Amino acid sequence: MKISKTLYIRYLFTLLLPLSGLLQACDMIEYHPYDLDIDGETEVNVRNIQRIETALDGKKEFSFAVISDTQRWYDETEDAVADMNEKGGIDFVVHTGDLSDFGMKLEFEKQRDILNGLSVPYVCLLGNHDCLATGKEVFNRIFGEENFSFTAGDVLFICLNTNALEFDYSDAIPDFSFLEKLLKNLSPDIHRTIVAMHAGPYSEQFNNNVARVFQLYLRQFPGLQFCVYGHGHSIQINDFFDDGILYYECTCAKKRAYLRFTLKENEYLYEVVNY
Repeated sequence: MKISKTLYIRYLFTLLLPLSGLLQACDMIEYHPYDLDIDGETEVNVRNIQRIETALDGKKEFSFAVISDTQRWYDETEDAVADMNEKGGIDFVVHTGDLSDFGMKLEFEKQRDILNGLSVPYVCLLGNHDCLATGKEVFNRIFGEENFSFTAGDVLFICLNTNALEFDYSDAIPDFSFLEKLLKNLSPDIHRTIVAMHAGPYSEQFNNNVARVFQLYLRQFPGLQFCVYGHGHSIQINDFFDDGILYYECTCAKKRAYLRFTLKENEYLYEVVNY
């Protein structure tokens, strides 16, 4: 959802500054909410991608879940993890971003530790809230690059940073050079493509000046199936470009729902799971 970066940072420091001054005066502890000294596991996406690609090598049918905008809803996220584990039948999970509210290291670490409770591997994308303060740097250290891809059987998953507003449109977001490199190095074993992002086209975060160019790039990939995204905190299905390529929006953890997709050789199934 749309936020003011300045407003969030001012609000957070209004809360934290008196406390940090008190702790320093008492010589009790030194802590900065935006430090980059990560506690626990790093490079999560790289390791989990290896697990996904190994487990699904050669397979044409599999299932995956999409969760998004978990932010401060830790209890609800824990319940989502428990529900996925209990129901079973999925091979991996894609989190489409907004793990944090304020870009604080502790927020990312808490969400990572909860998601590590999944019985299957997962990957996380960068959300607009995750870009606040040093959030992008923390995300890069804990999870990895903001643009990445992986394969699941014969399906290429493309995961993109689409939070152009958070970068004041000064960076190439979406990154067309990243997409061009993928196109040039496509494996002949790839027959289908799925794209994941945080902010969908025509949201306030997306660079809508290039929305149609973005779709033209995506349609160059083999067998584009559909796209998934979050950000809007609702369940929606949109054909943004009237070309038959559906964009599935996943709601936030507060609303206690996630998406589940089952890919078969010649079709896919879509389900909203409430927990």
